[in-house]
Formats: sequence, C-alpha cells, structure tokens
Amino acid sequence: MTAKSNEVPAHKGDAIVLQPDEGDSYWQPQPANGYVTVKIGPSNCASNFTSMGIQVIAPGGYVREHWHSSHEEILFCFEGQGTIVVDGVPHRAVPGTTVFVGRWVPHKIINEGPGEFKMTWTYLPPGLQQFFEAIGRPRKAGEPAPAPFGRPENTLSAEKAAGFGPKIGD
Repeated sequence: MTAKSNEVPAHKGDAIVLQPDEGDSYWQPQPANGYVTVKIGPSNCASNFTSMGIQVIAPGGYVREHWHSSHEEILFCFEGQGTIVVDGVPHRAVPGTTVFVGRWVPHKIINEGPGEFKMTWTYLPPGLQQFFEAIGRPRKAGEPAPAPFGRPENTLSAEKAAGFGPKIGD
C-alpha cells in the first residue's frame, strides 16, 4: 500500500536549521586549540545515523594522528590552509577540499596557514560530539579564546568511547 501524496508518513525525519553561532560549542585543548561547534547530533536530532559540526583549528595547531575503529568521517575544508595526512600521505587542504576516511584509516590535520583553519566534520554513526564535549570547555560565540590548555586526564577514555583507535602518534 502506498501513501497518498497529501499524507505525511509516520517515519518522517527531523528538519533542523541552525544559524552560524548556534549549536553546542567547546574550546579545544592543545595541540588543536581553537573550537568545535556541534551542529547535528543526538541532543537535537532523532537520527541515529550521523553527527556533524564545525572545527576551527588555531594557527600552528593540529589534530594528532588517529583513526576510528567503528566510524567513518567526512571532512570538508571551507577556510584557511593546511595539510591533511591520510594513511601516511600528505594532501594540501584548501577551501573546497573534501576528505573521506573509513574505519581504521589514520589521519592527521595540520593548520599551516597564518589564520584559522575551518572545516566541517560529519561522523557516521554519531559519537564525535561526545568526545569534543568531554575534552573541551564550554564556549559562547564571540567570546575571546582562552589561553591554550592541556588535554584532560580523561582524554583516552573519551577517545575510546567515541570510537577512536589506540593512540598512534602525536
């Protein structure tokens, strides 16, 4: 049986529109510094398939090499310049660069430009938002960045809970 064109199916999904400064946001510790804003995740969306957000890496900062044991990730660079090392191979990252990393693929993101390096991340299934919340400090849009701070003691357990593989580099 098919639904009539004017009937809304019972399984209709969520619809969310967020403005640039909306979403849960967290200052990030060294070595990335910068901040993350979670745009889509279990806290505001019923989907259990994905989470998505924006990460801003401060000049000279980087996301250390890691991989995800049970998640896939899509990165889309939209401002700044840097290098994304995927499975040991460095790739120039400029606005418009898109990266897909499947499970167990090591990757590292380095801001090599004079300004902030900005990208979106999409994490399938969700979980990355929990990591950023666990290791970060709450951020309000427009407030000045705090002095660089170290990673908290719970970082390894937060990584494991978010599906990261064991530490393979710094």
